[in-house]
Amino acid sequence: MQRAISKTLAVGLKGLNRHFKQGDRDLHILRGASAELYAGEAVALVGPSGSGKSSLLHIAGLLEKPDAGEVIIGGRDCVALSDRERTRVRRSQIGFVYQFHHLLPEFSALENVVIPQMILGLTRKEAAVRALTSLTALGLGERADHRPAQMSGGEQQRVAIARALANQPAVLLADEPTGNLDPETSERVFGELLSLIRNSGLAALIATHNMDIAKRMDRVLTLRDGLLLEM
Repeated sequence: MQRAISKTLAVGLKGLNRHFKQGDRDLHILRGASAELYAGEAVALVGPSGSGKSSLLHIAGLLEKPDAGEVIIGGRDCVALSDRERTRVRRSQIGFVYQFHHLLPEFSALENVVIPQMILGLTRKEAAVRALTSLTALGLGERADHRPAQMSGGEQQRVAIARALANQPAVLLADEPTGNLDPETSERVFGELLSLIRNSGLAALIATHNMDIAKRMDRVLTLRDGLLLEM
């Protein structure tokens, strides 16, 4: 049975165009790509290597600007915002998870999750309470004081997920979040991530080459010839 999805729009991508220069050639990565993501749904983003999945995620996450098009978050076209306003939206509304965890090695798991909250303005005490709650939900409560080098690959990636969700974003963007893990660990981490997405009500766009993982999500979008097509 298909899961009921909220009709609350979390992010709208409208007519995105992006091209790059490669010598004398123009490489058109996005050619009017459009999609809508709703609260509480997990959407897979698939496509061959080089199709532009990472570029699309960077644009959706306000890390890059498209050559044309809109990124609607909170009812606003964020492409048109100033750099400072885009940074504010990115910190408060968007969480990122990458294939490699990119944790700060000199800090503990708890501190890695605390830092983005303090940047947003929470006190250290408030941030620590929320961070420990998130880590505990991912089965890492007893590992909170460990540094990344003292943790397994799966544990490190779960810390990265907790960090991405630390500021309670409306949108989660993930680029091959389990691609660097062995199959058993990947399955466990993805299951925990999917559960968190659905329980928290955020919208998630997850790039993956693993079609078994993609099929477990609510929808699958394929990036082909610069367009987003729903499978």
